[in-house]
Amino acid sequence: MDKELKFYFEQRKKILAFRYVSFLAEWDAQTDAAPGSIAADSEFQTTLSEMSYRLSTDPRFERCVETLYAARDGLDDVLKHEIEVTRKSIADDKKIPVKEYAAFCGLTAQAYPVYVKAKQTSDFALFRPYLEKIVDYCRKQTQWLATDELKGYDILLDIYEPHYTQAKYDAFFKVLRDKLVPFVKEKTARVAPVPDWAKQSFDVNKQREFCEYIRDVMCFDKNYGIMKESEHPFTSGIGTHDVRITTHYYEQDLVSSVFSVIHETGHATYERQVDPKLNGTLSGGGASLGLHESQSRFYENIIGRSSAFWKVHFPKLQRTFAPQLDGVSLEQFVAYVNRTEVSFVRTEADELTYPLHIMLRYEIEQKLIDGSLQVKDLPAYWNEKFGEYFGITPPNDALGVLQDVHWAYGNFGYFPTYALGSAIAAQLYHAMSKDIDVEASLSEGTTKAVNDWLKEHVHKYGASKYPDEILRLATGEDFNAEYYVNYLINKYSEIA
Repeated sequence: MDKELKFYFEQRKKILAFRYVSFLAEWDAQTDAAPGSIAADSEFQTTLSEMSYRLSTDPRFERCVETLYAARDGLDDVLKHEIEVTRKSIADDKKIPVKEYAAFCGLTAQAYPVYVKAKQTSDFALFRPYLEKIVDYCRKQTQWLATDELKGYDILLDIYEPHYTQAKYDAFFKVLRDKLVPFVKEKTARVAPVPDWAKQSFDVNKQREFCEYIRDVMCFDKNYGIMKESEHPFTSGIGTHDVRITTHYYEQDLVSSVFSVIHETGHATYERQVDPKLNGTLSGGGASLGLHESQSRFYENIIGRSSAFWKVHFPKLQRTFAPQLDGVSLEQFVAYVNRTEVSFVRTEADELTYPLHIMLRYEIEQKLIDGSLQVKDLPAYWNEKFGEYFGITPPNDALGVLQDVHWAYGNFGYFPTYALGSAIAAQLYHAMSKDIDVEASLSEGTTKAVNDWLKEHVHKYGASKYPDEILRLATGEDFNAEYYVNYLINKYSEIA
């Protein structure tokens, strides 16, 4: 088996090298690349994707993995899990025609700048031809990857969150519909007005300064990750030594960039706190998108919107944005960042109404993939269902169907992990609170105690275990949506 292990490690290094190049290309496309260069650069992405595909499906590599899988009980736990996951990945990759895969990668590279322009001009027709091809590919993907256990949309869901199917998500969203939606309607019926101080202009350079301060508060070592700007904030990287984030600054909205940075630094903290021994393996990084989102939502909402957090950091915010925040009390600021109101944009939605945005997208994706909804009808359907969910209708496509970048990348099955992650965050908070006084720890000025608990119970495992297994280890039980519902109802019952 030594021969197989040697070849496996050599091939793994090459696969990771391609991932590194892809990460750099995608980062550049969303941050620094000039708009006119992206379409031309996408041709190289197509070639790289095809080369990477052939590397991961190489017959010798497949035979090597099969040999190691047969002898997996003799491997250490991390490598055993990695071989199991790699074996499934190879089997799935082989089912997808290489030319189709390469063309799809080139298509999404071309689609991104078109999507950005379509959003900026609120012109869905501009993006529609690309989205039609993307949806068509995703539908074919469900046919290529179908098994006795997984079919249709379940296949796409499993890519982003292993072991979570429509049946499980339907049960989860039913709990939200039955117990949370009535409460949301009750709370949003009485909307607190936006305070005058929040309507002022806030210098973007000062926002950058404060956001860098927030990264320090969250104990992020800037030797291992930079922060830039993009149309849609995101976190990207490879291994624990290169973890990058972006945000977006709005002069008329101070809290948008601040909470984007808290959110993305939550993702980055997860990546940074993976056991460094997993660098150079296929078991590094987050275990799944749902577990990843649990970390960003935990920091953004449970920590970042708490009075205990801002009791320490609000004075710094006031000094940075004087005179705009002169006379604004801590209580007024915390009330504002926890203000609940039905709104159009998911990324700007408050913590309470947020899951409704995900339920909408989940329902739409199901229909797009099974063919009962066509792309040409998407804007009208979006607006109709949005009216049903929220009681308001988007005035344009930029505030409606074009607000998220995910479909431009073909990421169908991704959105449900946002709601799942929020629910997991509440369950982790319940478990954490048994071990440490979370609010008291924040009085020390950083999130170190929180970081340390999450590192020990979640982060260190990286992707060396399945996410549901990590959740059981951290909390002592399987996923339970009741923690999320109870957390939200208890929190917002205390907010006038």
